[in-house]
Amino acid sequence: MTREMQSRWALIIIAIVAATAALKLADAVFAPLALAFVIAVVLSPLADFLAKAGVPNTASAVLSFIFGLALLIALILAAEPFVTDIYEQGPRIRYELRETLADLRHMLRGLDDVTEEVQKALAPAGAAEAAEPSPQNGVSIPSLTDALFLAPAIAGQMLIFGGGLFFILLCRADIYHWLARLASENGTGRAVTAECFRRADRQVSRYFLTVAMINTAFGVSVAAALAALGMPSAILWGAVAMLMNFIVYLGPALVAVSLLAAGVIVFDGLASALPAAAFVTLNFIEGQFVTPTLVGRQMQVNPLLVFLSLCLWLWLWGPIGGFVAIPVLVWGIAVTQGLVQPAEELREAA
Repeated sequence: MTREMQSRWALIIIAIVAATAALKLADAVFAPLALAFVIAVVLSPLADFLAKAGVPNTASAVLSFIFGLALLIALILAAEPFVTDIYEQGPRIRYELRETLADLRHMLRGLDDVTEEVQKALAPAGAAEAAEPSPQNGVSIPSLTDALFLAPAIAGQMLIFGGGLFFILLCRADIYHWLARLASENGTGRAVTAECFRRADRQVSRYFLTVAMINTAFGVSVAAALAALGMPSAILWGAVAMLMNFIVYLGPALVAVSLLAAGVIVFDGLASALPAAAFVTLNFIEGQFVTPTLVGRQMQVNPLLVFLSLCLWLWLWGPIGGFVAIPVLVWGIAVTQGLVQPAEELREAA
C-alpha cells in the first residue's frame, strides 16, 4: 500500500470517527432530524403524487406535513390508553414480582451448605441486603419539578422534528439535485444520481408501509393468542408487540422476556411459559415466512448489516436510533445499488 493510499484511508477513518462522535454528542439535534428524514421519506410518495397532480411544491409539502403530523397524533392518541394502563398497573406488577422473588428465595433456602458457600463467595458483602425491596430503594416516579425541567428539552426536540420534517418535504428535490451535482460532473450523471435518490425514497416508503401492515397484523395475532390463553391485558400486550416489532431482534426479545415474567405471575407450573411460547411462535412465523414473502427479495437486507446498523443507532440515539436504523440502512443500500447500476437501466426503470 502506497503512502498516498495510507493517508487516504487514515483520513477516511478519522472522518468516520469524527462523524460518529458528532452524532453521539449532538444527539438532541441529529436524532429528531433523522426521524424527520425517515418520516419524510415515508411520505415521499404522497408528495410526489401531489406534485404530479399539479399541486405547487409548497402546498404539496404543507399537505404532506399535515398528513404526517395527523397520523402521528392519531397513533399517540391510540397508544395513550395503553400507556396509562401500564402506568396504573406498575405498582401491582412490582408487588407481584416481589412476591414471586420472595417465593423463589424461600425455595432456595433449602440448598446445601456447598451452594451457600458458593453464593457467599460470588456475592459481595451486603449485596443481599441491598437487593431487598425497601421504601428507600423503590422505583422513583418523576416529580412535577423533573417534568418541568425536561419540558423545554422535549419541546425543543419536537420543534426540531417538526421543522426538519416540513423543510425536508419542501426541499427534498433541491437537496437531491444538489447532491447529484456534487457526485457527478455531467448532466446525464446528475440526472441518474438524482433518480437514485428518488428510487431509494420509493423503496424505503414501500418497505416501511409493508412492515407497518405486517406488524399491525402481528400485534392483532399476539393479542388474540394471549386472550385465548387467558392472559390479562391481551390487547395491551398486542399493542406493545406491534410497536416493539419495529425494533428488530431487540424489540421481540424484550417482549418475550416480559411475557415470560408476566406468565410466572399470572399462571402456575408449565402454563407460565405459554404466553412467551405463543409470542415466540408467532414471531418466528412472521419473521421467517410472512415478512420475506410480502417484502420481497429486492428489499431484503443482509441480517449481519441489520444487526450492526441496529447496534450502532441504538448506541447513538437509543429508541429513536432503533426506529430509524433499518429505514436508513435500506435507503443507503438502495442509493448505493442505484449508483453502481448502468445509467441506461436506471433511465428505463424511471
